[in-house]
Amino acid sequence: MGRRRALAAATGLVASASLPLAGASRSAAASGSFRGPALASAAAYTNPVIWQDFADIDVIRVEGTYYASASTMHYSPGAPVLRSYDLVNWEIAGHSVPVLDFGAKYDLNGGRGYVRGIWASSLAYRPSNKTFYWLGQIDFSRTYLYTATAVEGPWNRLTTISTPYYDAGLLVDSDDTLYVAYGNTTISVAQLSPDGRTQVRTQQVFSTPSSVGTLEGSRFYKINGQYYIFLTRPANGQYILKSSSGPFGPYTLRQVLLDLRGPIPGGGVPHQGGLVRTQSGAWYYLAFVDAYPGGRVPALAPVTWTADGWPVVQLVNGAWGTSYPSPAVPTPPRQVTPMVGVDTFDGTTLKPRWEWNHNPDNTKWSVGNGLTLRTATVTNDLYWARNTLTHRIQGPASTATVDLDFSAMRDGDRAGLALLRDSSAWIGVKRDGGVTRVVMVNGLTMDGSWNTTGTGTEVASAAVSGNRVRLRAAADIRPGSARPGTFSYSTDGTTFIRLGPAFSMGNDWRFFMGYRFALFNHATQALGGAVRVPRFELSTP
Repeated sequence: MGRRRALAAATGLVASASLPLAGASRSAAASGSFRGPALASAAAYTNPVIWQDFADIDVIRVEGTYYASASTMHYSPGAPVLRSYDLVNWEIAGHSVPVLDFGAKYDLNGGRGYVRGIWASSLAYRPSNKTFYWLGQIDFSRTYLYTATAVEGPWNRLTTISTPYYDAGLLVDSDDTLYVAYGNTTISVAQLSPDGRTQVRTQQVFSTPSSVGTLEGSRFYKINGQYYIFLTRPANGQYILKSSSGPFGPYTLRQVLLDLRGPIPGGGVPHQGGLVRTQSGAWYYLAFVDAYPGGRVPALAPVTWTADGWPVVQLVNGAWGTSYPSPAVPTPPRQVTPMVGVDTFDGTTLKPRWEWNHNPDNTKWSVGNGLTLRTATVTNDLYWARNTLTHRIQGPASTATVDLDFSAMRDGDRAGLALLRDSSAWIGVKRDGGVTRVVMVNGLTMDGSWNTTGTGTEVASAAVSGNRVRLRAAADIRPGSARPGTFSYSTDGTTFIRLGPAFSMGNDWRFFMGYRFALFNHATQALGGAVRVPRFELSTP
């Protein structure tokens, strides 16, 4: 399938170019004007604009607000929607796929969905009915389309289409027709019915030359009357198709970038993602950079257009810049919600920064007076344990600190804070024979088919009294090599004691998702126990 290849970066091959085009549309709103002047800014932004794991980005603008969607694989809810007013500062607004109801394996029920689920998908806005659309294929089987009138939700499934639109890009044309570009190497375009529920037509429009290799990750645009399909060559190139004869082509191919030196030391080539136009007519490319062990992180660069209608990424010293002048946009109506900080789990729902490892058992958790996790699975394997709650790591390094009330734990229960991926480690509390200890466990491993090969080895422990302990995991996710994660605990809430050796977080890409912090509580003997997390804090140095 050619999902991703080498992660090494090399030298840029793109020249500078000239004039921006006047109008464009992922939807009719993409070319809409704004009321009020754009503010020229002397400030600059630094890449990556988000140092968290948001890959396979699709980005749109609706009037004065930018939205982006990303892959989440087996995490639930899926397909987060990010929101920004300036393309630089982003918040997580919601999720397009509320639950992965695509089979029991996404419930950790008789099977597991690791590295399946929400792959590269598409986000679009349809002005005619003021509705957001999310479209993506699941398990190479079929395509699902969800809609909402606000990105916060509620999102509801509109339809299921039997054709699996692999790595799809959804276009709302200027005449309100819905088109989908999709495929791997062989690129096709489908037309949907006016209500979006069925496929009217599908046709192959391009076959990638062997000299180019694999192309996928379609993003579909109409710009100045021309149709464009923006395609990635994983994981080191970006190409674009252009048609002057309508959405079904014929299309001409041009290289946008190849082996371009990226903005993150040790990281890969910026690729995939999408194009977006500001209110003032400037163009930007929001790509992602392979930056393991943390994952794939978004980077932003300005784009100009040649006189004959081809996009060109603007480089700095032959590379994707680490810094550019900030986009000139109207003053944002408010500050976005930071992606770091404290969560006390107030209210009635989880904040959108959180995603479960597979679907949760909703009878076994609650928020309001902190987060309560009741044991949902009897297992000695964290990879099989339901209701493990995950949070992206903030790069280049960050620390998660949690307060854990373990007064309601039962014998055989395991609860704590993990660095979670296909090789994992954790610090937490074990209760056995009425004795409670704080422990550090490593050696939780999966093979390349995502079967468990190691359930963990306790490598350090200490006695703990009372009912509460503060746990901490520190993660260095600078890309380029394996990086250390360390664990510590505090019984007084102030003085932390290191526990266990440093854990090596690998930088292999094949699990796709990067390392995450994870809160868990599972039983090894019988259900009935619970823990409470009154406070979680994500902080940076």
